[in-house]
Amino acid sequence: MGGACKFALHALDGRWFSVFASFLIMAGAGATYLFGTYSKDIKATLGYDQTTLNLLGFFKDLGANVGVLSGLLAEVTPTWFVLLVGSAMNFSGYFMIWLSVTQRIAKPAVWQMCLYICIGANSQNFANTGALVTCVKNFPESRGVMLGMLKGFVGLSGAIFTQFYLAIYGTDSKSLILLIAWLPAALSVVFAYTVRERKPERQPNELKVFYQFLIVSIVLALFLMAMNIVEKLVDFSKAAYAGSATVVCVMLFIPLIIAIKEDWIQWNLKHHEGMKPATEATAEKKLDITPEVKSEISREQEEKVQKSCFLTIYNKPPRGEDYTILQALLSIDMLILFAATLCGLGASLTAVDNLGQIGESLGYPAKTIKSFVSLVSIWNFFGRVFAGFVSESLLVRYKMPRPLMMTFVLLLACVGYLLIAFPFSGSVYVASVITGFSFGAQLPLLFAIISELFGLKYYSTLFNCGQLASPLGSYILNVKVTGLLYDNEAVKELARKGMDRSAVKELVCIGAQCFRLPFIILSAVTFFGALISLILVMRTRKFYSSDIYKKFREIHGVN
Repeated sequence: MGGACKFALHALDGRWFSVFASFLIMAGAGATYLFGTYSKDIKATLGYDQTTLNLLGFFKDLGANVGVLSGLLAEVTPTWFVLLVGSAMNFSGYFMIWLSVTQRIAKPAVWQMCLYICIGANSQNFANTGALVTCVKNFPESRGVMLGMLKGFVGLSGAIFTQFYLAIYGTDSKSLILLIAWLPAALSVVFAYTVRERKPERQPNELKVFYQFLIVSIVLALFLMAMNIVEKLVDFSKAAYAGSATVVCVMLFIPLIIAIKEDWIQWNLKHHEGMKPATEATAEKKLDITPEVKSEISREQEEKVQKSCFLTIYNKPPRGEDYTILQALLSIDMLILFAATLCGLGASLTAVDNLGQIGESLGYPAKTIKSFVSLVSIWNFFGRVFAGFVSESLLVRYKMPRPLMMTFVLLLACVGYLLIAFPFSGSVYVASVITGFSFGAQLPLLFAIISELFGLKYYSTLFNCGQLASPLGSYILNVKVTGLLYDNEAVKELARKGMDRSAVKELVCIGAQCFRLPFIILSAVTFFGALISLILVMRTRKFYSSDIYKKFREIHGVN
């Protein structure tokens, strides 16, 4: 029993259990992608027009992408505190939205709803910072794979939540908001103390373990996609929904078995190698630095610390070394990334947020619209995993710059937007797949590029700063372009019927013309973003042609 308890404590404190816990936390951190499912309830209950709804969508995107606070907090507080703060924000924000939509409180002002959804959505940055950044630091040589896996689970969260809310609450989409309020908060509270930074140790079979995780996640994604198709064709009972949700739960916990197995192998190796501590001590002595050298290093470090961070802004280190926050934010590489992200993610967020209204305008029933949202979620996962694993493989084998993958992804997104601008029978299904895939692929690529170009020292803050362009792009393209153009078409439709805006509570546009011009503009903006990303490809091709992971192997003592 004593040995079992010791192993249990070892496993709970291990890197692999931390990865499993991070998977579950990230699987609950994608509530923002379900906005297309419950936005119709907000619009109908509170009597919003499309511009107001898109303003709400903008504040959702603002909260989801402005993670500077969580990044700075992570620099000075432990990971568990970051996760608990996020948990409290998630519950408070979405719970207030649920109370508003179910009319349990007086109708809130628009600014209050914007505040609620901004707070709720901002909580996912705390989950990202706590889980994602920690795992990248624990597995620095597998960062692309790690990012793809973790962001992949975020991409799947929409489809996972859909299965759970159908099993628990039936088809009441308002109750989905309540589920979004309590479930992610509970996951962060339960696993907050198991996710923390450990000393990175490269294992020979590390990549093999990640492929095992990948297989499990792909099976889960395929199951969710199959359920999405079957639920559209067959009327499920609540018991059937409960059965599918149970299968999802089981699949989510299979990575725990893999994690325990790896920790068991490491546990046995440490016990069988009785001389390992002595060997490690000898190695440490060999690598020990003489007092004179130590004092010289400390003097150099003191000189660096004494220099103001403002004085070193333009004295940048080579790419791949640790930049200060200001050095990174004011670099040309970051500005190019910012511009490409504004175009690419701004357009993607706009497309995802308007998916419910797109389906409605083209005459699809509510059940089919939920299928579109689930398809986006599932292919969001495939995009993230593909971007993580494939870009890592191409980088290691062929020295292909990761920004070049970003260019290809943005070009693919243009095709999806054009399928919505010029719809035909079944085109929205294809557009949902392409949009979900391209949207999902962008984030792991962005986060990996930031970690590679600017180092890991201030990664908690930098990766959150890197996605600040998303809400700005969303505001311009969603609120000021798509929302206004949609409302204009809806008003024209009312005028043809001899009515004006005051005659209806909810402003609705029906027909292919509703989103044609907005999505032509989205396609053009995304194409421009792809051209911008090519500039970064040219600037970094020499850096990516080198061995960018060499310094991590040297730290671990691997040649």
